[in-house]
Amino acid sequence: MTVARHSGGVFDVDWMGLLTREVLRERGAALIAESCAWAVGLSDQPHHERRAGRLVATGLTVGERAAHGRPLAGEEDGRLELGDARPGSFQDALNMLGADGRVQAERFDDEVLVPFVADTCRLAAERARTSRRAAWEELADDLGEDPRDLLDVVRAGGWEAPLRIDAEHLVLAALGTVPLIEVEAEGLPLSLVRAAEATARAAAAPEPAPVPDDSLAGALFLARAALEESGCTVPVRPEEADLLLVALGDNGLEPDEVTAVLPHLPVEEATISRIAATLAAR
Repeated sequence: MTVARHSGGVFDVDWMGLLTREVLRERGAALIAESCAWAVGLSDQPHHERRAGRLVATGLTVGERAAHGRPLAGEEDGRLELGDARPGSFQDALNMLGADGRVQAERFDDEVLVPFVADTCRLAAERARTSRRAAWEELADDLGEDPRDLLDVVRAGGWEAPLRIDAEHLVLAALGTVPLIEVEAEGLPLSLVRAAEATARAAAAPEPAPVPDDSLAGALFLARAALEESGCTVPVRPEEADLLLVALGDNGLEPDEVTAVLPHLPVEEATISRIAATLAAR
């Protein structure tokens, strides 16, 4: 969806859409780095293909098959736009099947592109609210959203879907033809950093408080489902507070229920404080 306001017979340029693309270009190097880090370990996984409708292991690892110059992706599965990939390349790896039968490109979308684009849109919204406050408030009003709720405005504006396509094109232009083994080598340092960060967060995160009674059982069930669907890092960091809050609201939780269930979820204390401040400001 592209937002355009009619004014005096002239449609205004979708300045917010342009801004999200500008921020994406600024963050292009970070997106490529995250993509390389995500690819680390793919070569060591068993290679699978579909034969007569069944998913079977070929007996080789992904790296071994690539080294032999054989395609990683089959013709029965995968995305058409990725189908002309060079054998053993990053694009070829994106189009191959995992052990669960999913195309790796779907995992890449969920684990890299979707959260990266969401964060890019959030950064663009923060910049717009700061540098173009009047235009931002007018845009939010056009969309029927509170200008203080950045993610609500972004979701209503529909900028994430086209930006995800732009992000995918950016990654493929930079890495599509590069051999998978080279992409993994480039991503190894950042991959180690991300693993260390995850270990540190897990060690520092307090155990969720036990549910005192059954009064929160329903709300807690919805909250856990929302957390799983949100794509947030666990434990949830402060910078993902808005994303989690939106997911909780979309699952039907009222503000008082959100406040009640947060201590029982794997959420950092700073994240709880940030969500509480957001709710108090509404």
